[in-house]
Amino acid sequence: MTPSHRHLLIVDDDAPLLEALTARFACYGFAVEGASTPAMMRTRLAQAEWALVVLEPLVQAQPGHGLLRELVERGLPVIVHSRAGSDAERIAALEMGAEDCLAKPAHPRELLARIRTALRGRTADVVPSRRDSVRFDGWRVDLMTGQLFTPTGSAVPLSDGEFQLLRVFVEHPRQVLDRARLLDRVYGGASDYFDRSIDVQLCRLRRKLAAFGLKGPVIRTIRNEGYMFVHSVLG
Repeated sequence: MTPSHRHLLIVDDDAPLLEALTARFACYGFAVEGASTPAMMRTRLAQAEWALVVLEPLVQAQPGHGLLRELVERGLPVIVHSRAGSDAERIAALEMGAEDCLAKPAHPRELLARIRTALRGRTADVVPSRRDSVRFDGWRVDLMTGQLFTPTGSAVPLSDGEFQLLRVFVEHPRQVLDRARLLDRVYGGASDYFDRSIDVQLCRLRRKLAAFGLKGPVIRTIRNEGYMFVHSVLG
């Protein structure tokens, strides 16, 4: 069973979109279910616990923010992903309690990044279970909230791309990972990013680790092969 903090509900009557997002997000450990009507949404809400709802408000018969208000009153984080994307409508949704608003169709990578950011803010104060974090050289990587902590407990500010790159390395310590594999894991199999994107993210990640006191080689460049995370990782 998927943990509730990885469970996403998409309220939208666009079946091809739902299918595409389900496949994309599954690569990153999320489980997605859809609801094409308000009634189906309420049924899904009663059946399971949800981390976040991606909402197309126009799925109901009349335009408006009735569904958003209903979800916010339930205490659920909501990202509005709507074909009605005027400035006034986005502002109204944010004022009503939406975590974020994107004009439809948003790029799947952008939507994924916004979801992660929303969940990170919601779970920052949650103490993870053992399986949700790993350690190396006294540092802790919180895989649930997407945060990195120094041995003294200070949080290291990482972008979503930097954290996803670190996550790949700590999940595959002391293994040589080539750029193609890193691109696939960080940006997704359908990514249009180039190899240099990984190099840029890696450079930034190395700088931040060094700036916060991690000494010596951390991610070693293996000539003509790729990169390797040199530390042992404890689950």
